[in-house]
Amino acid sequence: MTDSAFATDDFVRSQIDAWLRDLGSVRRLAPKTLEAYGRDLGQFMAFLSGHMGGPVSLAALKELRGADIRAFMAQRRSESLGSRSLARVLSALKSFFSFLEREGTLATEALNVIRTPKVPHSLPKALTVVEAKRTIDATNELEDRPWVAARDMAVISLCYGAGLRISEALALTRADLETDTLRVTGKGGKVRMVPLIAAVRQTIDTYLELAPFKLGADDNLFRGVRGGVLSPRLIQLRMAQLRSALGLPPSATPHALRHSFATHLLGKGGDLRAIQELLGHASLSTTQIYTAVDTERLLESYTNAHPRG
Repeated sequence: MTDSAFATDDFVRSQIDAWLRDLGSVRRLAPKTLEAYGRDLGQFMAFLSGHMGGPVSLAALKELRGADIRAFMAQRRSESLGSRSLARVLSALKSFFSFLEREGTLATEALNVIRTPKVPHSLPKALTVVEAKRTIDATNELEDRPWVAARDMAVISLCYGAGLRISEALALTRADLETDTLRVTGKGGKVRMVPLIAAVRQTIDTYLELAPFKLGADDNLFRGVRGGVLSPRLIQLRMAQLRSALGLPPSATPHALRHSFATHLLGKGGDLRAIQELLGHASLSTTQIYTAVDTERLLESYTNAHPRG
């Protein structure tokens, strides 16, 4: 929030701080989202301050017009900000002014006339079932230390076999590991229970048998060679090695395994709402993108296999 620190008066600054506290503690936004929202609003306040020639006050915000917001958005676009980032900027502004309205501080119609930039839908690139299995099986072939190989296989198995984000897998503790379920802490601190299939459970058990460290109930499950918490960068590097060894495309990342989990479940008739719960998506619309992925793959198979394709 450095941009807004000198661009607003004390009262507006206090409202910004209260809004950020609300986003973090009540709405439980992810830390990176919270940081981005704060930065976006700070840049907006700096923009307004430049036009006004002084700190932004509540009176100035009451005079806010749609043209002011359009001018700010146009400036950000001229700085090569993409549509997705511009949509986030507008979301941050709307969130702040909605907060002011809920608190009875200020109500404005200026944002109601601003259209959200169109964001192109990029389909997640899933691996095929064969590629996903080969990726997991080949992990042992790239590492001479058995416990490190077992560790990496367990993490990669969790991404594909349980649909976890890499950050979620590396945040797991012994206490999160139950007989047939995992307690997963996702974005915004939301907790969900994810079934643990036997094949994935076996990779974790093998790792725990071979790991040279004693782990308490609250200790992170996956450790680096020096005993510290495993860095996601090491798993990303392992995936890079696997891509090279198996001839996989650059899109074959740990997160692509999570996409593959959802796509393959859907392809086998999995219920969309159940997949939403497993992935920890707040909105069903986020999960629905996988229906497009599955349809695209089906059409590709149809075109390749049909005599008239």
